[in-house]
Amino acid sequence: MQEPATLWHATAAFATLRPQVKGEITADLLVIGGGFAGLSTALHAAEAGLKVVLLEANQIASGATGRNAGFVVPNFAKVDPDGIRATLGEANGNQLVQMAATSADLVFDLISRHAIACDAHRSGWIQPAHSETALNRAKDRVRQWSAEGRPVEFLTAAAVQTLTGAQGWLGGWIDHSGGVLNPVAYARGLASAAEKAGAHLHENSRVTALTATPNGWQARTETATIQAHKVVNVTNAYADTLIPGLAHSFFPLKVFQIATEPLPQSVRQRLLPGGQCVSDSRRNLFTFRFDAANRLITGGMHILGLGADARVPKAIHRRMAQMLDLPELPPLQYAWSGIAAVMRNFLPRLITPAPGLIAGIACNGRGIAMTTAMGRELALWATGTPAESLAIPATAPAPIPLHALMRHAPNALLPISQWRDRIESPAGLGR
Repeated sequence: MQEPATLWHATAAFATLRPQVKGEITADLLVIGGGFAGLSTALHAAEAGLKVVLLEANQIASGATGRNAGFVVPNFAKVDPDGIRATLGEANGNQLVQMAATSADLVFDLISRHAIACDAHRSGWIQPAHSETALNRAKDRVRQWSAEGRPVEFLTAAAVQTLTGAQGWLGGWIDHSGGVLNPVAYARGLASAAEKAGAHLHENSRVTALTATPNGWQARTETATIQAHKVVNVTNAYADTLIPGLAHSFFPLKVFQIATEPLPQSVRQRLLPGGQCVSDSRRNLFTFRFDAANRLITGGMHILGLGADARVPKAIHRRMAQMLDLPELPPLQYAWSGIAAVMRNFLPRLITPAPGLIAGIACNGRGIAMTTAMGRELALWATGTPAESLAIPATAPAPIPLHALMRHAPNALLPISQWRDRIESPAGLGR
């Protein structure tokens, strides 16, 4: 996999080149995957005193970690505290709710503690409501997260317009603890912090075989053999066949992102003057934010069909101009795509295929905050906490029936979602 031509890779500080793993190595913990979850696991486990080896098949932040929009959002896309407790029970639900609620706190604390230069701005995350139903849900979401002690606030239509600079939404809510950053720079900062804590990181080191041994697990690459007491697999949406059934345990959702050339200050003063990030309540949600150089960034899903890589960015570009009432299409500078892992219940999951082996998957579009928090949980497991005591539910592998067909469902159903969004939205809201 070549490094993607994303805005974030182009603007992050120069990447440290890490050597391919070679020879025979022993470790307390082997981490497979160099994204947010893997780097957070490696950092926290190394800080706890474990000998940690992390192997990345390509380069740090080459997967979904480097392909998102750089939103730090401390909640779940479709589920709130009441629903989480109803699904998991009071005790387990409380743990997961607390993990989610404090996930942005963890991200910005790590950035501060390790002096990570990643254009981080803790400005808040806004979810505008596109319909009356969504507006009522926004009120309920504020009620639920307020009860957890979070800095959330209901927004009237006028308040949304003032904060976003866009017209037509019926109201919404904001979590002031969220924010934005350059995800590649953040990941590279986590990698440096993990190495300073004693972890050994290797790139271009794909694990080709994983075998249980009397003392734990043996992993093989083309150039090395690693013996580890425990193994954490956090390839997430880019899972392969290394752990049977893992790649069939979630829906892979392809998401596109685009970034314009830097826009005039006059546009910047109208749109998001406070520097927040926005993702609205639609099924085919509309998102936008600016980067440090005033590039406007937005994204979206795609309808199944040929030519998506060329077709979808253009459609997203037009939608952005319409939604934000731009007088003309600003020139595009970057377009890229990535894969998100989505579960049927929209909650993250830990998979425990065998003793001493665990995999973390499915942050359902909340990657930066949730995977960073997931890594801290996995480090607890590596240091002796039982999987069933972690904040994230842990189960045996449970492949989705008819996965080869069902994996296309989110994109195949997008036209229906777009139609429902249109009929629910007020006439003044761009579609």
